[in-house]
Parts: sequence; C-alpha cells; structure tokens
Amino acid sequence: MKLKNPNLIYGSRVVIEAIDAGKEIDKLFIQKGLSNELVSELRTKLRENNIPYQLVPVEKLNRITRKNHQGVVGFLSEISYQDIYNLVPMLFEQGKNPFIVVLDGVTDVRNMGAIARTCECAGVNAILMPIKGSAQINADAIKTSAGALHKIPVCRVPSLKSAVKYLQECGIQLVASTEKTSNLYYNIDLTTPSAIIMGSEEDGVSNDILRIVDHHAKIPMTGKIGSLNVSVSAGVMIYEVVKQRILSK
Repeated sequence: MKLKNPNLIYGSRVVIEAIDAGKEIDKLFIQKGLSNELVSELRTKLRENNIPYQLVPVEKLNRITRKNHQGVVGFLSEISYQDIYNLVPMLFEQGKNPFIVVLDGVTDVRNMGAIARTCECAGVNAILMPIKGSAQINADAIKTSAGALHKIPVCRVPSLKSAVKYLQECGIQLVASTEKTSNLYYNIDLTTPSAIIMGSEEDGVSNDILRIVDHHAKIPMTGKIGSLNVSVSAGVMIYEVVKQRILSK
C-alpha cells in the first residue's frame, strides 16, 4: 500500500538536510545491510542528534513509497516534542499539581488522538510515551484529537521505564491501569501528583512498568466483554483524577 503523506521524506541526503534544518523526525527506516558513504554520514547525524531508526527489509520501504528512496524513508513530526526532564521541574516551580498520562505501547493513531483530546479537556499537563512502539502522530492522530495534540505537551523518551522512575523520584505517584489486580481505581488517592499509565489493548501495561508502580488500578467489568477500548479506559481514569481533585477543594 502506497502512502500519500506530506510528511514523508526519502533518500539519505534529504533526511540529512531535514536534520540540519532542525526538523523533527517522527519515524525513520533504513534498509538492512545498506552501506555507503552517505548512509554513514546519516548514521553519524542520527547518533549526534539522538534520533532513533529501525533497520528494515527493502520490501517494507517499497510498501511505503515506490519513489527512489535509496534505502532510507522517514516521516517528519506533525508536532514539536517536549522534554519530560525539563517539563516536570517547571510544573512544580509553577506551583502546579502534576498530572501526567503515560502511554505504554499504544500504537493505534486514532486511540492516541482520542486520548490526547481527553487529556487536553481534563487539564492533563503532559503525555509521555516511548519513542519505539508508540503511535505515529500523523494527520489522522491530529484530526482525531480535534487539534489537542497541538495544545498539550507530548514527550517521547528512549526508555519509558527510566522516565517513569524519574517521575517517581520527583514525587509523582505511578498508577497503572491493569486487570491484574483487585484494587479498584476509585480507591486510590489521586489528589496528589500522579501519573496514570495506560497500556496497549493487546498486552496491557508492560511487566517492567507494573513492577515499579505505586498502585495497580482496575476498572470493574460486569459485562461479557472483558475489556474497554484503551481510549475509553483512559477517559475513565483521567476523569477520576479530575473528580477527586474537584471534590478535594
């Protein structure tokens, strides 16, 4: 399937020029086994700018575009990402009660957009997600978010585990939405600085994250279908924080 995307770029030289111009790269694919002087220069630029990339078979690149991609295909970011390690201290300095939503393995762009829309409406301070294994923030995500992805800070990190540990060290409690507990979500005090962690619909929050969180939180299910869409689950969790904080005033 060929993608028609205005943010699609291809060719080593074009990607190098985009990096030099300060453009943010959302996804980058390089053909496996590709080796030449220009690709070596590109990889140096990627290391210097801490830009991740994936090595993929040429067939994947050809499915994205039939143009002369020369083994390199990327997508420019629709938004500017922010640094969670700078954002959190700023929130405390501003006297705010931090409220972060963490997305662990949410890959569907429409779910991403719907969650972002809820976050913006609920006053969430930032969305945090890993660079790899997350939905691409493309035109569909922006549209589904009703523009919220242009309004709310979005932070991407190489290691989600390290980033949430940092939140914990800053005094932000980690609350994972998971079915692997009997603790119901509304029994947790969410009036303090909190990060709500949502996992993928297939696998939920990863075990590495579940092991370090402060609370496991379950949304009760009484129907025959055992789980909610992740964007709906996120809405339930997010507005529990809103409710508790309003009632505590």
